[in-house]
Amino acid sequence: MAKKSEKAENQQNKKIEVEETMKQEEAQEQPDQQPASEETEVEEKEEPKKEPTVEEKLAELQDRYLRLSAEYDNFRKRTLKEKIDLQKSANAYLLEAILPVADDFDRAMQSVDEAKDIKAVKEGMKLISGKFSAFLNQHGVKEIGAVNKKFDTDLHEAITKIPAPSKKLKGKVVDVVQKGYFLNEKVLRFSKVVIGE
Repeated sequence: MAKKSEKAENQQNKKIEVEETMKQEEAQEQPDQQPASEETEVEEKEEPKKEPTVEEKLAELQDRYLRLSAEYDNFRKRTLKEKIDLQKSANAYLLEAILPVADDFDRAMQSVDEAKDIKAVKEGMKLISGKFSAFLNQHGVKEIGAVNKKFDTDLHEAITKIPAPSKKLKGKVVDVVQKGYFLNEKVLRFSKVVIGE
């Protein structure tokens, strides 16, 4: 019986020791927690969130608006300048490509005054005409065929009407006064034509 009471006493002592150890640990943890909460309170006190006033918001919005307006104006001017430069350079390319034909015309005009053989002059002019037609084709310009075709207001512009030489030519193009051209399947210039009636 003495052993049982000794055992019970030892268990009770161990309980007391465990409780004391737990109390000490809690006491150590509590001082650590208190300063942490004090620090957060101090941080919150040091950095209070400041709401911007209506005047500050308005000033910020006005500033943003002015900057955006200036950026748009600069963008508009820059794109306009780029567009003008592009048009100038496109024309320069086209004019440079047509210069060899102009040179051929100059040589032909010089030889016309001195030429005694009309046949050679005619052949030279045909060569220049062929070279010019090839130049136009390379750049997507094609002639609109009109003679003996039915009059089409989408392609032709009627200048006058004349009595048709035959019944087949009634309502058709009898003669072309000025040739019309396509540029990449779009009408560049309408053909000026005479219609038979």
